[in-house]
Amino acid sequence: MHIEKLQLRNYRNYKEQSLEFENKVNVFLGENAQGKTNVMESIYVLAMARSYRTAKDKELISWDEEYAKIEGSIKKRNSSFDLSLVISQKGKKAKISRIEQRRLTDYVGHLNVVMFAPEDLNLVKGSPQVRRRFIDMEIGQVNAVYLNDLSVYQKILSQRNSLLREMYRNKSQQNMTMLEILTEQLIDKAARVTLKRMKYMEKLQSWAEPIHHGISRGLETLKIHYKPTIEVCDELDLSKMIEAFHLKFGKIKEKEIDRGTSLFGPHRDDLLFSVNGKDVQTFGSQGQQRTTALSLKLAEIDLIHSEVGEYPILLLDDVLSELDDFRQSHLLNTIQGKVQTFVTTTSVEGIHHETLEKAATYKVHAGSIERLK
Repeated sequence: MHIEKLQLRNYRNYKEQSLEFENKVNVFLGENAQGKTNVMESIYVLAMARSYRTAKDKELISWDEEYAKIEGSIKKRNSSFDLSLVISQKGKKAKISRIEQRRLTDYVGHLNVVMFAPEDLNLVKGSPQVRRRFIDMEIGQVNAVYLNDLSVYQKILSQRNSLLREMYRNKSQQNMTMLEILTEQLIDKAARVTLKRMKYMEKLQSWAEPIHHGISRGLETLKIHYKPTIEVCDELDLSKMIEAFHLKFGKIKEKEIDRGTSLFGPHRDDLLFSVNGKDVQTFGSQGQQRTTALSLKLAEIDLIHSEVGEYPILLLDDVLSELDDFRQSHLLNTIQGKVQTFVTTTSVEGIHHETLEKAATYKVHAGSIERLK
């Protein structure tokens, strides 16, 4: 799949901008704070209906404007369609080929993207929250059911935590019946979310391991371990997962009331990485951590292709300068002629690769974009 046309209105520092792209590498050149990353972000938001840079949608709207609008013309192997996303103080309005979507979960997944930015290097050494977000965003764009299950889980979790806080403050167990009802509802969604995450990580492992092996010149073996907060058997079965959650929540009910919060579930799970049997987060060098992050991102490309039958769009936001020559070459060799790619950088000097030499190049300055070649 690829984007043929992108239109921005009142988006960050772009009042009106229309761009046409070729199905190859597109490079945005410019100094910092000119709007390069805003273009990348707009493509991500068009696909995912949320930013990877901020949780506050109002920050995406130009100063003194009431709304921001992103439109894209998308081409797939067997179809073409338009996507439209309007962001305002009232919320988001998403359309596919001019048909408004009732839920954002029905919209997400029509355009698949893989984002790789300098902060993604923190995927390995950052907080568990960063890794959970990585899992959720990647599964969500290829599995609408997962996205819906996760959304319902988060709503029930919020209700359950509010109830637990109330019981903690009042030192009362009068609402025990309501707690049991919410726990029952939470367990069903928790089991489904956990099961899908574990299955997805198994698939990601199968793609990431050979990629990592190649980048490390055959010297390292990468293993990905999904670490849930409950003990689960190796057999990934929904009924057994639900049973395990029932057992866990039964044991910790009093402790949760005493602390006023939900202590277990997918919202506390983590992802662990090991190279040659050693924990990369704790014992890995910076080079090993970066190779692991790069391997995960490249594995995403192949995994999405295997799931939806199309390669996703790759967004490389100022990341080439963060990689050494060997990792740069491995990345560019992987995407060459296969994936529509958008690259932002202050300069391509010193990066000598056929992929960039043949790329379409754009100059970005003060919220204006001009094609150079």
